[in-house]
Amino acid sequence: MSNILNRHLNILLLILFGVYIYRDLWALLKFNGKPLDHDEGNILWFKIASLAIAAILVPITVPRQEYPPTSATAITSEINPEETASILSLLTHSYIDSFIFRKNRTAIRLAQDELPPLAKADQSDVLMPDILSILDPPSASSRYLLWGLLEAYSELNLSLDIPLSFVAPMGIKKVLSYLEKGGEGATIRPWVWISWLFFGPTLKAVLFQLFTYIATRNNVQIKAVLNQLLLQHSLRIRIDSVNLSGEKQKDNFTGKLINLAASDATEVSGLADVWIVLLCFPVEFGLSLWFLYDILEWSVFIGYAFMLLCIPLPFYISQLIRKIQITRKQKTDARVQSVTEALSVIRMAKLFGWETRLRAQIAEKRDDELSFARKSKLFDVLNAHVNFTIPMLTMIITYAFYTAYLKKELTASAVFSSMAVFEMLRARIRQVAVNILPLIQGKVALDRLDDFLRKTELLDHFDQNHTLAPPDLSTIGFRNSEFRWLGSGNHNFKLKFEGEVLFRPNGINLIVGPTGAGKTSILLALLGEMRFTSIESDSYYNLPREGGVSYAAQESWIQNDTIRNNVLFGSDFNEERYNDVLYQCGLLRDLSLFDAGDMTEVGEKGINLSGGQKARVTLARAVYSSAQTVLLDDPLSALDVHTAKWVVDKCFNGELIRGRTVLLVTHNIALVSPLAHHVVAITSEGKITQGTVTDVILSDTVLAAQVIEGEKGLQLYPEHLKREEETLILPADKQPRTQRGALILAEEMEVGHVGWEAFKLYINGLNKYPVAFFWLVITLVFLSGSISAAQSWFMGYWASQYETQPASSVSVSWFLSVYATLLVLSLTTYSSGFTLWIFGSIRAGQIIHRRFIDSIVASTFRWLDVTPTSRIMTRATADIRSIDDLFSAGIWQLTEASLRMFIHLGSIMIFAPLFLLPGVAIAFLGGYFGQVYLSARLPLRRLMSINRAPILGNFTAAVAGLVSIRAFGAEEMFLRESRLRIDTWFRPTIPSYNTNRWIGIRVDVLAGIFTAALGAYLVYGNSGTSAANTGFSVTMAVNFTALSLAWVRLYNAAEIEANSLERMKRYIDIEHEEEATSEGIPPAYWPASGTLHVEGLCASYSADGPEVLHNLTFSVRSGEHIGIVGRTGSGKSSLTLALLRAIPISGEVFYDGISTTKLNLHTLRSNITITPQVVSTRLVLIPHILSRNFFSKPELLTGTLRSNLDPFSEHDDSRLNDALRSAGLFALQGEGPNGLTLDSEIRGGGSSNLSVGQRQIIALARAIVRKSKLLIFDEADPWIDHRTDSIIQETLRNELGGDVTLITVAHRLATVMDYDRIMVLDEGRIVEFDSPRQLLEKEGGMFRGLVDGSADRTELYRMII
Repeated sequence: MSNILNRHLNILLLILFGVYIYRDLWALLKFNGKPLDHDEGNILWFKIASLAIAAILVPITVPRQEYPPTSATAITSEINPEETASILSLLTHSYIDSFIFRKNRTAIRLAQDELPPLAKADQSDVLMPDILSILDPPSASSRYLLWGLLEAYSELNLSLDIPLSFVAPMGIKKVLSYLEKGGEGATIRPWVWISWLFFGPTLKAVLFQLFTYIATRNNVQIKAVLNQLLLQHSLRIRIDSVNLSGEKQKDNFTGKLINLAASDATEVSGLADVWIVLLCFPVEFGLSLWFLYDILEWSVFIGYAFMLLCIPLPFYISQLIRKIQITRKQKTDARVQSVTEALSVIRMAKLFGWETRLRAQIAEKRDDELSFARKSKLFDVLNAHVNFTIPMLTMIITYAFYTAYLKKELTASAVFSSMAVFEMLRARIRQVAVNILPLIQGKVALDRLDDFLRKTELLDHFDQNHTLAPPDLSTIGFRNSEFRWLGSGNHNFKLKFEGEVLFRPNGINLIVGPTGAGKTSILLALLGEMRFTSIESDSYYNLPREGGVSYAAQESWIQNDTIRNNVLFGSDFNEERYNDVLYQCGLLRDLSLFDAGDMTEVGEKGINLSGGQKARVTLARAVYSSAQTVLLDDPLSALDVHTAKWVVDKCFNGELIRGRTVLLVTHNIALVSPLAHHVVAITSEGKITQGTVTDVILSDTVLAAQVIEGEKGLQLYPEHLKREEETLILPADKQPRTQRGALILAEEMEVGHVGWEAFKLYINGLNKYPVAFFWLVITLVFLSGSISAAQSWFMGYWASQYETQPASSVSVSWFLSVYATLLVLSLTTYSSGFTLWIFGSIRAGQIIHRRFIDSIVASTFRWLDVTPTSRIMTRATADIRSIDDLFSAGIWQLTEASLRMFIHLGSIMIFAPLFLLPGVAIAFLGGYFGQVYLSARLPLRRLMSINRAPILGNFTAAVAGLVSIRAFGAEEMFLRESRLRIDTWFRPTIPSYNTNRWIGIRVDVLAGIFTAALGAYLVYGNSGTSAANTGFSVTMAVNFTALSLAWVRLYNAAEIEANSLERMKRYIDIEHEEEATSEGIPPAYWPASGTLHVEGLCASYSADGPEVLHNLTFSVRSGEHIGIVGRTGSGKSSLTLALLRAIPISGEVFYDGISTTKLNLHTLRSNITITPQVVSTRLVLIPHILSRNFFSKPELLTGTLRSNLDPFSEHDDSRLNDALRSAGLFALQGEGPNGLTLDSEIRGGGSSNLSVGQRQIIALARAIVRKSKLLIFDEADPWIDHRTDSIIQETLRNELGGDVTLITVAHRLATVMDYDRIMVLDEGRIVEFDSPRQLLEKEGGMFRGLVDGSADRTELYRMII
């Protein structure tokens, strides 16, 4: 009620104040005016002053009430100053004064808690629900995304500053008219018109900044909403979904999604700024026509008719630019996908010496992208020139018709006021032209987003393609169903269920079969991940979700978080249940070795954990969940014998599993079959059988033999291994942890201005001779600006001719010819400079990107471990985009504005030299404001960039774990985390844009003061100046002040965009591996043999970390087969990395007589073949673990199977097929329908269209193709069944030449039992190294203990005998 009364009172006071203005103040503006109430004397002015304070000053300075929250969840104790700012503070953006000046006084790094709290209306929980309900495709049906955005942001915040644009030209006209007539007939005092030169631009600036304030807020919100929408949609699409063009998915989905989120969403959000320019143009066009008609009469219609006739030309050019932009976007997609995949396989590529291929692949994609970027910019220059020339020709035609046809005389007031409007119109057309490219980019991005949201295939239960429900909704299984993986090239896998295949509730169900048969696909089909086809009218598949579902994937999916949070996965923490899970999954001993226990960060993809640890953490997550149904995809394959038996006895047979429905995929049938209640077996041909253990397993001779052999091994399980098994229950250290356990370090942020080295990085890339190049560009721009200023002066000179001679004596044709010549010269010099700059900026972008990629590829394994991929991808997308477009354009515009400002100031000084000091003072004051602004804006921008990467990190983590997230029903958890990260990004982003409004208001006010002061000086203080020269000086002053404002903005914008250069420079200067030298090139014959000699080898995972290998000395003869065995953490994989110098080493390693430390890394690794898993270097977080296992998935590249085996096309198909046959692929897949061929498409990164066993076989085949003298198999067969393993070993014995040395890090002892010698490692030391027979004869030996503890003990002894 009080608000209504206050508002009513303010209106009454304003009306009263308006009455006094009309009666008394208006008269003061006239030469002979007299206030109507002058008899009241000083009381009158007291009344007016009091009314001004009460009606205007008080209402606009009183703080507003807090912005009302729209949701109870948004209520916090903190209030953003913006929410309570007064009207004056809001219009001038003074609410941010305290923050800006505080940052100007301090030069320390900006912390998140120093920022103003987020306004309630900007909080994601308040902002997004309503908007997402409009944009979400299931809700929006087939509606185009743009219409949803317009509905969500339906308030049209039209810019009201357009009419104010004509106040200053009107002031110029009236002032010059007063000077031309010597004041004759004037009724309004000239200072009134002079004041218009101040109030017009100032009020225009206030309204424009208010509009921009709203537009940028919408910009930020739209970008965040689209990111959330993309994530929300991605969490429900089918993982083999089609790509944006409707073709089969052949590219890396993660890279495409990152580009959509990082680039396309940004370009679409930019439309919030662009569309208003286009909407306002017709209004300004009409007002210009009205203003010019008042000055130049009918001639203006002739000029405008010409302009309308020319309109199709820029539209045609725009269509060409749009086509180029679409192609450019596709090329950018290809580059980002290439970088994404390169990062996913970079460790493998470095060990294979394939860095050159990665660089060349990315460079090729980058060259394609830049070729279209160059073409786009050249067409943009053409478009800009067309849009510059059309209004200039319009002006010439108008003046020609006015003087030659209408026989009118040009006056200074007519020329310079009309020129101001023509200049304003030209600026607006240029603004439209400049915004055409962002508009086209935004439209292309909008189409891409819309295609992704509407055309990607959703899971069945999202696209209303539901299956028929089974009679009993609690049923788990299939009936007459067929499932396919589509979008996988020629490898079209099909899983078919004829009749009913059901799983037993409340018991353990085994899913068994050979590698690649489709065991994992059965689980994924149940989860709805595969495409379902009914083959009968009663077809169905069903997995009840009411009691919850948990899932442990074969490829362990680990979040970049602490171990505890990975296990909890959003569930409430129950200490008793949590400890039971750790105990049953055998994790307590592992946690006791971490300095931070379960609070240790595991890094991206769990890089800080061994394969066995990742498998057990993934299992613990599924077991800790309260879900009734538990799906486990081969969790035992990565575990040692005693660990696997512990998990089976304590976990699968424990209280936490009892009573739950478990579907367990496994190869370890002997160990698990005693617990099984039901078995489903699938063959390589796709035949499925089901029943009890007796019905299915014992009726199959192969499976039965494995069970019988396994039982014998378990009966012989030795006591010393049982005692070792008990070490798994050693409790973790119960003392309070003093270390954080962080692996991923906080991203560094620079302080202060962007350093010269960052700018130097760009300048040196412009040209081979950057100084000469820059001077040439500056000279051309200076000439263009000087000629443009001469054009304005020449128009005044033309008008002045009518003052000294008759109109008939003035040669209109001559003046028009000279003016047209000046126009052509100006355009020629400008276009020459701009074109040079485009080619230079393209070259600089190319060089910076190449150096960035070279730096990442040459980085150390340790740096890759501690650096999240999202940080690298942010630089490869947002920062590269900034350098290519925003920064290059900003530097060009800054150079142009600087030179033109200097030219205009010099022009003013010719006619008003005394105004040099005020001009310099205004410039310095503007510079001061710019410095204060930059001290706040730059750290805000840096913090924006840093806070942006976690949003993309959440994207990549979610996409990598799509199946697990959906299985757990954890979509909302990831969406909530995304909203939290968006809020974190909002906090620096919104103040960052508001600081732009702050500086804009202040510089515009300074510009208005300067122009008005110059006008007053020329009218009142310099009576000898002609009207023409006064008009020229005022025009130059208006341009100078506009350029002053633009210069401050452009300088600050350039330094802010240079933050991207700074970030790229930091990643160019990272820690690198040793560079190649001429001394590191071996003789041409090397290596002639596989001889290996190691002396005193020590190694650690970081330069300052503990040693993981201790003084190893041994020799291997050429052609020997050496097996390396040992328990978890013994140093097996560390030794293979040390041989390849992937980790810091000391001592000597001689390969065929040459020390590996003297060889170039590329040469060394190209001549040693390893089948690596995901390689990582452990840091000092785990000082007690001296090595680690690498049981992660084999890395493959996107492309065909042929390109994965032979990336450089060095071998024919027969050789490649022989390698596949040797690795066991053809023996594995037989004559089944799901066979792979050399032309089969492989998806890199996740490679989700192949089983893990198939990927391992391909990795082995790739190693065989290389024919190196030294072959290392690092954990070569953890996912391969015994049959396939036997085929591999047999072919390896026959395939390798007699001089090829084979070193195998064994996961199964059967792999190495017939090797020449076996090395046993323990805690990074060699404890045994001899032939298998000698080691088995050694009483109490470690190797003998491992054999005796194996499930296939009898077979192992038989192999020796």
